[in-house]
Parts: sequence; C-alpha cells; structure tokens
Amino acid sequence: MPNLSSLLEGSAEAHPDRTAVVLGGTRLSYAQVNAAANQVANLLVSRGIQPGDKVALSCPNLPYFPIVYYGILKAGATVVPLNVLLKGREVAYHLDDSDAKAYFCFQGTPELPIGAEGHAGFEQAEACEHFFVITADPAAESPIAGTETLGQALKGQSPVFETREVGADDTAVILYTSGTTGQPKGAELMHRNMISNALSSDALFGADSDNPDTLLCVLPLFHSFGQTVIMNAGFAFGGTVVMLPRFEAGPALTLMEQEGVTFFAGVPTMYWGLLGALDDSGVDVKKVADHVRVAVAGGSALPVEVHKEFEHRFGVTILEGYGLSETSPVASFSVWGEPVRVGSIGKPIPGVEMKLINPEPGVREDVEDGEDPEKVVGEIAIKGPNIMKGYYGRPDATADAIVDGWFRSGDLGRKDADGWYYIVDRSKDMIIRGGYNVYPREIEEVLLTHPGVSLAAVIGVPDESHGEEIKAVVIRKDGATVTEDELVAWGKEQMAAYKYPRIVEFVDALPMTATGKILKRELA
Repeated sequence: MPNLSSLLEGSAEAHPDRTAVVLGGTRLSYAQVNAAANQVANLLVSRGIQPGDKVALSCPNLPYFPIVYYGILKAGATVVPLNVLLKGREVAYHLDDSDAKAYFCFQGTPELPIGAEGHAGFEQAEACEHFFVITADPAAESPIAGTETLGQALKGQSPVFETREVGADDTAVILYTSGTTGQPKGAELMHRNMISNALSSDALFGADSDNPDTLLCVLPLFHSFGQTVIMNAGFAFGGTVVMLPRFEAGPALTLMEQEGVTFFAGVPTMYWGLLGALDDSGVDVKKVADHVRVAVAGGSALPVEVHKEFEHRFGVTILEGYGLSETSPVASFSVWGEPVRVGSIGKPIPGVEMKLINPEPGVREDVEDGEDPEKVVGEIAIKGPNIMKGYYGRPDATADAIVDGWFRSGDLGRKDADGWYYIVDRSKDMIIRGGYNVYPREIEEVLLTHPGVSLAAVIGVPDESHGEEIKAVVIRKDGATVTEDELVAWGKEQMAAYKYPRIVEFVDALPMTATGKILKRELA
C-alpha cells in the first residue's frame, strides 16, 4: 500500500519544477518541498523514531506544515496535527494521549505564542522525547532557551530518503475531534483512508494534474477539511497551494486576484466575510470571478442567503459537502455541474454509503420511510473506505461509534427522492421546547432573511415551564436599527409558535473555533 506521502512524491516526480506552495514572496517547487520533507524524515530516523511512532505538529498555514507533515509520513511515523490555539495544559494532554515521541512546534507570535505554550506542554509530557522549534527564519536562534530549532536540526541531513513502506491499515494521521462531549478523542486515520479521500477530488471537482488548480489555503491545515481537500488533494493533482496563515477577508480577496485562484474552500463564516469585504476590498471582482472554477463549503451548514449572494457576485455555485474528522473527512458532496439544491450536503462520494438510523443512543436500527420518506429524520450513518480505524486508545468509544462498519455521525438528516441528503441539525444541538423538537439551523435560516440581521446563532436555554426556551444571539448589519422586541415580533409572524425565539441578544461578534465554526456552548 502506498504511503500517504506518495501524493507529494508522485507530483514531485512528474512536475518537479511546478510551484507547490506560495506564501507571500516565497515560492517552493514540488522538488524543493519533497527534498525538505526527505530531510525531516532523515532527522526523525536519526533520532530513533520508528515506524508507527507518533509525532505531533503545531503549525499555522506555512510551507513548514506540508514539509514536516510529509516528512513524518515518509519515516513511517504517524502525524498528530494540533490546533495552534491550544494552551500548555491542553498540549500536554494531546501529547500524552497520543503517545507522541517527538513534537515540531512553530515559534508563534506575541499575539499567539504557539511556541511558548507548546514547550510548556512538552515539559509536562514525560514520554515525549524530542522538541523542535520551527522558526519563521530557518537560520534564526531558538526563541526558547535550551531548545533546538528545525533549521539547526536539519543541518547536514540528506535531501534524499527512501520512504518507509506501510500497511494499508497503518495509521497515517491522528486527528483530535473538537471534544464537544468530554475530552478530545484522537481519530486514527489510515493511509488508505486519507489517500482515497484526497483522490476523490477528480470525481468531485474535476481535479486534473494536466490542468492544475491554484488553491487558496485559508482553512487551518491542522483540521481535516483543509488537510484533505486543499493540501493532500492539491498535491495529489499537482496544484499550487497559496497559503494565508490566518483568514482575513480583505487579504484573501487580494490573493485570489493576484494568484488567479481557481479553487476556494471555506466554512460558512468565511464566505460571509468575503461577501462583506467585497465592496471595500479594491479588487477587480470580475477578474476574481473569471478565475474561480470551484468553491466548496463544509464544516457547518451554509445559510441560503450566503449561497444566493455568492452566486450573484461571483457567478459560481458553492458546492456544499459534509464529513467529520472520523471520515477523513469527506463523506458527501453536492454534484459538480448539477443545479444546486440549496441546503443539501449532496450525495455520498464514490465508494461511500450513507443511511438514516434511529438516533437513540444504544439503539441500532434503520429508520422506516413512513408515508412521506422525504420528511423522515434520522441520524446519518456512514460506511466506506474513508471510515477511521477507531479512536486511539479508546475501544469502548470506538465500539459505540462504529457498528458493523457503519459510523454514527451524531448529525440528524433527511434524504430526498433522488438520494441527496440534508442536515437538519446536530442531535446535540436540537432544542426540545414543550415536547416539540426545534432545529436551530432552521430558525437561523429564517432570521438571516431579515434585512437587519447579518449573522445569527440559535441555542436552547433552560426554562421552567417549557424545559428549554429558544434564544437567538444576533449580529446586526451595519446601520441596522432593529430592536430585540421587534425581532421577536417579526419571528412570531414568520414561524410556528413553538419555534420562534422568545429571547434575542445583540452582540458585536460570535465566539468561533479556529476553523470558523460558531461555538454555541460558549453562548449558553
């Protein structure tokens, strides 16, 4: 079975001089990225890292990320990418939980001291033996006393390496789930999981190494979406990955114009940001729109209004996909070239199956179609070559999540007559008000049609008489004067009595994860 690093190696062999990565004025060819990754592999082997050992990586969207990532894989080791926002205590937990033997950590900035937090975590993790600071300038001294920089460690390492052979079921990557319930768990993704998911880009989006894409990388690479859809798929098909370390709408639009970006992937809040910045960005919108071939969204549901506005401004239909860390991550996608079905996450990707099951914990049965199959709601279950091996070191959690090869997603969905799926909501997000099931996403969609509403998050709050009451946390559009009471009254006109929000709170910003998902648990 090929190593996941073969995605880089194949393009380095076929297109050595083609640009693989762009960051500002830095442009690295495939041959350069591959040679640097070989040096990382040689370094790890020289320090005693064996095939199957775990090696952690904390790094924003910089060329160092793919170089170290593929270097770890070449050595036959497992990559453990960590969220760059983690604090020292959390880093220690991930290093301990994954049994990491070595840790590469970017130095960070004064605003985001990744290196200091990472080193603090490393000091607490007794089993982790090696710590390398990735400095912005490879020739710089280490900013953390007594530590070795990646630049120092790579001195004298050969740019040639014979990639270690791996088994199809060997673990390539451990991705930590965001831990909405309890401590984060590490999803073990095999080489075959990650390769099959990356290679699906030809069937899904028409990826072609003879007509390579220029992909804007604004999704964090430590997260499964950016890692598979931008980096691994981009490298597999000889594309050029243009990196932006932190998503900001203005700079993203400028890069799209300058680099002729053909492929954009983002979460809904990024699309919302791009549309909001467009008129003041100074970019030639027509020029950007002429280049963009594919725009994909995932991570959470894309509001209908954002769909319509993006198609109006850019002339491109956003393709919505769906998946989880445990599914490598892509499980379904809207069908490229077919008319959009707004609100749908599309059909299962080639080789993958999906079905609706009873969402009750411990109950293992498919849902019945009933009189109107399109209205039947069930928990989405997924089966295919993208399903993880399991949660690292957690056999009980694995047994709960995967039954007869079917992974339980925890997401509630329905299916139309043509087999297109629609997310109704996270089963955990569902609000039960007075015995009625209320799906926050439906309420959010309605609120976004109000002319004064820019963004909304709907949550359930404890209520003595109804069990839960519906609350909307809202960002108003610039200049909007709508009041809380007016929005409640408007909602009452638009929605059933059990659905409309009785409580409205206006805020300037919503708490979000590093991947741009709204953190609803912080709003409660």
